[in-house]
Amino acid sequence: MRRRVSLASLFGAALLTLTAFAQPATAADQSTKQLADVIPVPVQAKPDPRADFRLTPATVIVADRDARQVADYLGGLLRPSTGYRLPVVPFAVTPKIELDVAKTAKVGAQGYQLDVTKRGVTIRANTTDGLFAGVQTLRQLLPATIEAKTVQHSRWVVPGGSITDYPRFGYRGAMLDVARHFFTPDQVKLYIDQIAQYKINTLHLHLADDQGWRIEIKSWPRLATYGGSTEVGGGPGGYYTQAQYKDIVAYAASRHITVIPEIDMPGHTNAALASYAELNCDGVAPPLYTGIDVGFSSFCVDKDITYKFLDDVIRELAAITPGKYLHIGGDEAHATTEADYQKFMGNVLPIVAKYGKFAQGWNEIAKVNPPLTTVPQFWDTDGQDDATAAAAARGNKILMSPANKAYLDMQYNPDSPLGLHWAGYVEVQDAYNWDPATAVQGVSEQQVAGVEAPLWSETLTNSDAIEFMAFPRLPGIAEIGWSPRSTHDWNTYRERLADQAPRWEQQGIDFYRSPQVDWK
Repeated sequence: MRRRVSLASLFGAALLTLTAFAQPATAADQSTKQLADVIPVPVQAKPDPRADFRLTPATVIVADRDARQVADYLGGLLRPSTGYRLPVVPFAVTPKIELDVAKTAKVGAQGYQLDVTKRGVTIRANTTDGLFAGVQTLRQLLPATIEAKTVQHSRWVVPGGSITDYPRFGYRGAMLDVARHFFTPDQVKLYIDQIAQYKINTLHLHLADDQGWRIEIKSWPRLATYGGSTEVGGGPGGYYTQAQYKDIVAYAASRHITVIPEIDMPGHTNAALASYAELNCDGVAPPLYTGIDVGFSSFCVDKDITYKFLDDVIRELAAITPGKYLHIGGDEAHATTEADYQKFMGNVLPIVAKYGKFAQGWNEIAKVNPPLTTVPQFWDTDGQDDATAAAAARGNKILMSPANKAYLDMQYNPDSPLGLHWAGYVEVQDAYNWDPATAVQGVSEQQVAGVEAPLWSETLTNSDAIEFMAFPRLPGIAEIGWSPRSTHDWNTYRERLADQAPRWEQQGIDFYRSPQVDWK
């Protein structure tokens, strides 16, 4: 059951724009607040309260061939709640929403310029990724009822003015663990839609762990059919056929999200070891595992078959993954000696390169002095790791996911019904109040690839559970990755976050109503 909370103060969000307006609380001030009252907060917003645009049955969406995919997506968002036709056309005078891929100064490859006048809305960007980001801002500038699946009787007004916006970091990710508990393609697609609205552009899928192998490998079929046949607690598990995986990747691409698949190694490998006895040093397959302990499994580093196996896995996975990265894990390999770890990664990293991909790995991978194209992902909690700092100094970019800030599976508090708390309790303010540029000693802003919010699934079995743990923390991490450092302010952010509640209710998102936020 959802309870209604009285409206909180609507002041403050204007402070988050980089354009200052030294004037009393007037209509212009209110327009500034409305124009910038989105997550992530934009780099710059210039209001014009005389230029509000109203969506009507006569409105059309204007797009050329380059912008057509984003235009079709926008139309699909707006038609159910408005009931308007909103045809996509190559040319129109007014009223219109125009999407234009054109050279736009200062916004880079992912930014956009959004202009609102009485005659219409124009979004310009250098790429379709930028257009898509602008569409997400436009979406939040409309009333929350725009998210409804049935026709609503609302005034569809977009506040007048202009926004210039671009990301602080190029990589803004979410990770979903489908290994501990399996989630169907439709459940993954639902999460893709939910994260896309906050300008997340990467989905890291944790496809293999001790508890389950979730991707079909045709040259080693028992990985999926046997290794994927269970999950934490002993449920039925499941796996994606390669066709299903390619469909997920394509769906993510339609939301301008790149999928990075992970096969964790050399530890976290019991599902593979159980599927093929020859991958074990003693030639004996262990039983399938349904618990949540870590650090007990390892590939046999000295066997040639191990690398033949991994060559096949990486070859097949690379062939169906358009993105340039494959994640090879590397964390918590407690059953692998330090010397064996070095030898293992020395053999596997060239296989990744052989199939035209760059490697990502958890921050332990930094200690093997990987190629500079490798991205170590920092997940620890103390902000200190000499190997990560050394990798950054050599030229590797570091992805920031400190577990006590960015792990969405951490409990909010001791009473949280889901999640774990080995990294601490992480309330909404905790997840927002950190800076990637100071998260790890010895790693500066220029050495950071971006941020990622991992969601491990030991305690999660359905989409409601995913939503409860991701929302409302995920939007804050998305803002950390996108918005300028100078805009970071909890008090103004929590006001904008509160405004998201009616939007999530329309979408059916089962979110946690943190007492730190005065929900609308």
